This record gives sequence, C-alpha cells and structure tokens, in this order.
Amino acid sequence: MVKVSIGVTIYNVEEYLRECLDSIMNQTFKDFEVIMVDDGSTDNSFSICQEYVARDNRFKLIHQENKGRGQAGAKNTCLRHMSGEFVTWVDSDDMVDSNYLERLLEVQAKTGADTVKCFRKYIRDGNIYFVRGYEEGINNVNGIAEFTKKDGILNSLDNYLASVEFWGTLAPRRLYKGLVLSQGVIHEDQGNKFKLYFRSKKNVLLLDQLYSYRIRKGSIMDAKRGESSLSKDLYDLQVCTYNWDKLMYYVDVTDYDVKEIHEAYMNKLDRIIPSEINLSEEDTEIYREAINRHKQKISRL
Repeated sequence: MVKVSIGVTIYNVEEYLRECLDSIMNQTFKDFEVIMVDDGSTDNSFSICQEYVARDNRFKLIHQENKGRGQAGAKNTCLRHMSGEFVTWVDSDDMVDSNYLERLLEVQAKTGADTVKCFRKYIRDGNIYFVRGYEEGINNVNGIAEFTKKDGILNSLDNYLASVEFWGTLAPRRLYKGLVLSQGVIHEDQGNKFKLYFRSKKNVLLLDQLYSYRIRKGSIMDAKRGESSLSKDLYDLQVCTYNWDKLMYYVDVTDYDVKEIHEAYMNKLDRIIPSEINLSEEDTEIYREAINRHKQKISRL
C-alpha cells in the first residue's frame, strides 16, 4: 500500500496540465500514486497524461466518456482505483508546492487529525499571488488551527474556514469508504465535502499556502467574476440551496444538532445578497421573493 493517493480529474486542460503534473512528480515525499481520470477530453489532455504514465509508474490513467457528471463523477472513478492510506486532490489546472505532501503528512502525524486542509495562493496570467491577512481571526498555534466536526459541517454554508474544498485536503481513505459523491452540479465540493466531516473526529487547518489555485479564462470561477444578471444570481441561488438542502438531509438522517444547523441555514438565507449590487429594485424584489419561497419550503420539512 502506498502512503498517499492523489486524485487528478481532467477535462480539456492541455495548456496547464504539464505544470500540474510536474508539481506532483517533484514532491519531496515520494511514496504516492497519482490516479488521473480523463473525463472525455477533446483536446490533447489524454495524450499528455499518457506521457506521464510512460515516465513514472506512480502515475495511472483512466479514461471515461463525459456524461455531464462533472468533477464529482470523475472523483468517484478516482476513489474506486485508489489504494493509498491517505487521499488528497489536486485540480488539473492548479499546482502544489514541492513540500505539499510532506507538510500535510507531518501535520497529520503531529495532530492525529482526520482531515488536514492547507491554504491557497493564486495563479493568474502566469503570476503567483500570495494572500495576505487570511490568518486574521483564526485562532492557531504555530500555524495550525483545530476545528470541530460541527465547524466543518456549518462551514458548508459560509466557508468561513476556507475548508469546503476537496483540493488541498489530506484525509485517510477510510473516511471515503462507501461514500459516493453527488454528481452533475457545479459547486460540487460544497455539496459533498461535508460528508467527510460527519465521519471525522478531529480536523485542522494548516495556514501554509501550499496550494496554487489558478484563475483562468473559461473556468467556472472566472465566469462567476464576469457580468452578473438576475438570471445568473437566481441560478447560483438554486445551486447553493440544492447543496444546502442536501446537507440538511444528512443532518436530519444522522439527527446531528438538527435545530441549531437548521437555524444557521435560515440565517444564511437571510444574509444572502445577489452578486450584482446594482440590480434594479424590481429584480432585487424578485430575488428576495425566491429566497423567501425557499425558506417557506424548508420550514415545512
């Protein structure tokens, strides 16, 4: 058994893929496997992956047809082929520092945490930007901050801990046993990562910025930074409430602090504002009515 399985899901990222895979290949910690799932790429991504399989026997490649299942569908395929004691994820257009695995494993061994999540810096137009001030308000000891299972679950509503993403997270593979990620919706991490926290006993944030997150033209996150409209805001609301309703389903089924988390959900809905602050008064009213309808719906459940 290898120590770490690294999952990389791939779809039409030929421009950035070598940088990503090189950053993994050059890790100071060497006992890992890389499970690459090409989700029906139509560019040169699959051929690039084949190069790395030929160069390094730690890299394994699976190809599947793209059926609109999103990254979660490809992650499910990764999980079926992983054999490591621990699991981590790297998005195929991102990069990790050479000591990424070494530091995550070091902190896990030191703290005994079920999940260890590092922080990110940004890549844009070929430049790397470190984030300043992100650690303010996070109670930490020597750059390590512990948070509870409830914190991890509630974080799915606001991501105030910056721990809602799968990337940058190290967790034992046993936490994923029997877990199937919901597919086919954007913000899939928001609708799935909380499942790990229901199973965890101890979680920590590592304040080191070991993960480089790329902001690129054509990505989902880049599109979100474009022009906003009422229809886009309503769609974003629909996606978020779909994921939050799923969270509440798990809360109900496990009977885990149902009242407190339901109240936090209602409060979150009260605080939501559309991304475009210059919506007309009429559009703002339509947006608020959509929120109120959803509040009435979940109040009856």
